[in-house]
Amino acid sequence: MTKILFIEHDGSEHPVEAEVGSSVMLAAVTNGVPGIDADCGGACSCATCHVYVNEEWVDKLEEISPMEEAMLSLSSDRKENSRLSCQIKVSEEIDGLVVQTPEFQF
Repeated sequence: MTKILFIEHDGSEHPVEAEVGSSVMLAAVTNGVPGIDADCGGACSCATCHVYVNEEWVDKLEEISPMEEAMLSLSSDRKENSRLSCQIKVSEEIDGLVVQTPEFQF
């Protein structure tokens, strides 16, 4: 199991454990993390699982795919560390990952 810390825009923390091979989005939804709606179910077509990745983790993740880039480009709240949590695969290498949920998703 991999540990992931979700931090809401107000600072509330939600530590969860995720199955290796699943997605960060699935870990959030399974554990009831507020602010991760995942309306499309992880198909990278809605951006309701947008997160800000803690700076120390950005370079440890796989690169953004063209499809994810296109979805993120539609967000007015996009930052350099924005990602769609449905596109971040859970692995042992990201044990301890920290992400923040944007205020607009609440």
